Amino acid sequence: MQLDPQGVAPEDLSHAGSVVDKAIEYMIEQKIAPISVASALLGGALGLMARSMEDRAIANVLRSALMSVEAGELREMRHGPASDREGL
Repeated sequence: MQLDPQGVAPEDLSHAGSVVDKAIEYMIEQKIAPISVASALLGGALGLMARSMEDRAIANVLRSALMSVEAGELREMRHGPASDREGL
């Protein structure tokens, strides 16, 4: 994601996210396997980044995504915060 000099995301990011959410919803309704949906979206995102960003910026985006996974942020999306789960 390209941030402005103050570190703020572009104002159309929310709109883009809503469009992607609707596309995902549509594909799931069409019985496309979640892994296929995710792979297609990731491939499209990488293609777009390759056409519009330098390699170093792409690597930074991917590092940030990996750090989110390693920090458990995606797990929280699946299961909620650890404090919300029994036994944790």
